[in-house]
Amino acid sequence: MSHSAPTALHLRNGGTSVVVDLTAPALIHWGPDLGDLSPEDLSSMVVAAQPQRVSGGIDQTPRLTLVPTAAAGWPGTPGFEGGRGGVVQGTVFSLASAEPRSTGATLHLVDEQRAIRLRVELDVDAAGLVTQRLTVVNDGVDDLVIQTLQPTFPLPWDATEILDTTGRHLRERSSQRHAFTFGTHVRESRRGRPGADATLLLAAGRPGLGFENGRVHGIHVAWSGNQRVLAERLPLGEALLAGGELAAWGEIVLGPGGEVSSPTVYGSWGEGLDQLAARFHDAWRARPQHPARPRPITLNTWEAVYFDHRLPKLLELADVAAGIGVERFVLDDGWFRHRRDDTAGLGDWYVDEGVWPDGLSPLADHVVGLGMEFGLWFEPEMVNPDSDVARAHPEWILRGRDELPPSARQQQVLNLANADAYAYILERMTEVLRTYPIAYVKWDHNRDLVDAATGPGGGSAVHAHTLAVYRLIDELKAAFPGLEIESCASGGARVDLGILDRTDRIWTSDCLDPVERLETQRYTALVVPPEMMGMHLTTPHVHSTGRTVSLAFSGAVALFGHFGIEWDLTTLDDRDRALVGEWVTLARRVRPLLATGRLVNVDTTDPGLDVRGVVAADRDRAFFTIAQTQTLIASPAGRVRLPGLDPDRSYRVRLVTPGGVVQEPAQSPLPWAHHDTVLTGRQLAEAGIRPPVQNPQQAVVVELTA
Repeated sequence: MSHSAPTALHLRNGGTSVVVDLTAPALIHWGPDLGDLSPEDLSSMVVAAQPQRVSGGIDQTPRLTLVPTAAAGWPGTPGFEGGRGGVVQGTVFSLASAEPRSTGATLHLVDEQRAIRLRVELDVDAAGLVTQRLTVVNDGVDDLVIQTLQPTFPLPWDATEILDTTGRHLRERSSQRHAFTFGTHVRESRRGRPGADATLLLAAGRPGLGFENGRVHGIHVAWSGNQRVLAERLPLGEALLAGGELAAWGEIVLGPGGEVSSPTVYGSWGEGLDQLAARFHDAWRARPQHPARPRPITLNTWEAVYFDHRLPKLLELADVAAGIGVERFVLDDGWFRHRRDDTAGLGDWYVDEGVWPDGLSPLADHVVGLGMEFGLWFEPEMVNPDSDVARAHPEWILRGRDELPPSARQQQVLNLANADAYAYILERMTEVLRTYPIAYVKWDHNRDLVDAATGPGGGSAVHAHTLAVYRLIDELKAAFPGLEIESCASGGARVDLGILDRTDRIWTSDCLDPVERLETQRYTALVVPPEMMGMHLTTPHVHSTGRTVSLAFSGAVALFGHFGIEWDLTTLDDRDRALVGEWVTLARRVRPLLATGRLVNVDTTDPGLDVRGVVAADRDRAFFTIAQTQTLIASPAGRVRLPGLDPDRSYRVRLVTPGGVVQEPAQSPLPWAHHDTVLTGRQLAEAGIRPPVQNPQQAVVVELTA
């Protein structure tokens, strides 16, 4: 770089500033907007960030650079590792050039000794969300093996509490917190998909951070294969978040001139988790392919009929669904050859002639004739060994040994990186989609990728398989404009912005129990906009937990996403059908607000009380739910706040819960619910209202109108 070149770049957008020290190069600020900074301000900031030399260390105290490496003296986790000839080689990158843009920059780094170029793409979007992607180019004459390639984000030194999520099937994205002590906190997914136990977001912030308050920074890796995220704190006065793909040795090999990019890693910050989440939501909604039309009220047949596909029953179910306002009818697993249970047939994507002698047309045409869209379940990446396709092509199954990997749901995984397997799945799905009026595909993925290699003795195929899945979805979307796809994976085991950039919603969890769903939905929404999260009414006796729940509780929880129904509605009497129809009507009324508004999660003091809402972008209206999961210590409970509204406007506050207010167990009416109650946004945020006295597993819906 020339002597007159700037020493720093200041990237600003959406209330976020990122400052890049070009002399290192390093990120020295990621967070609140710093305002207009002169070149002198920036050069002084670069100097202010530089450490002193201390005893016991190397002569030039290591710094957290954009791509830290061990050979450069960085004692923590490197951002890049690679090598040639079977060994990892020490790499040191220097800045070759920088291409600043109005709200981003591309930095070109080089290690001439190792014949490696590295490109850092850094952007700050209108929502204040920061993205980083690294691309490595092999300038050598022999192969370069990439072991680690992960963007790094600096943290404020006062971020001393970590928040992430874990879980299992039927309980994804449960939150956990602990002190951010010295050392490395690593979360890895080695399941070939993120997995139900993966953390959707790795965040660090000031102790006691909540949804409303507390400075917090977090990152998300937009990748649907194996991945790693970490938080690291070193006794050098440096703290960081980093993440990327978790590649097996030899899985990513670049020939001469070859290049590979890391997954995009997103970084968000906020004064409280709600503000952090809003940056993700705003950025995602600004994409050209983001679902624009109202999310259709969806009925899925799985918990209604399971594998028992009988046309008269399904026609009756469709009639009832249309009668209460359902807009999309989805036929789940069981429609294809040999598929009478989950032990056989997977991969044989031909309509089962024994169950559907006239094909799917009698049902699909009936559904469309009722004014609903027709949807169909597929699991394109999977195969039962007991299937025609597995018997004909055992070489298409991912495995690293002579024997098959341990089975899960009696199934194995097809290697979609195999050109023949890919072509077969593309052809079969294309044929079915052309034959029937299918507007929606429920794309399932019901097992981890275990020993997922290219064949006996072969290397890992997870990287190539994941890219092939992306390509397959892209091809189908291009061939069938308007087709919507849901990403489901044993419920919510593949929730990431890599898959969600190509699909139209995720299935949040196979557990529809509203008690369990409250936390799952709250922490999924830290990254995923609520209109892209499938949330369905459940049967009163919940299939996944055995708990009995009220319709009002189930409905109130399901309002905060893409609303649907998982229920055999033919078993309901006229009164209950009408009540379900009222919830459908309410969901249709609030869905425009949900798809454009700001989520608000209220930090309550009683763990049995859940208060959350959505406030319109112009703060003209809002709705909140007040849900109770257990008995409260105080009865009647103290007032709850409803924040997020315009403090200087007045709002009419009323209950709009379908079916009316449940009076019991209170012994007198709730006064404000029977009064023309008008309060300012400031009163609602600071003083609040009395919640209704409720039994456990009850909820009410509150509407606020300016």
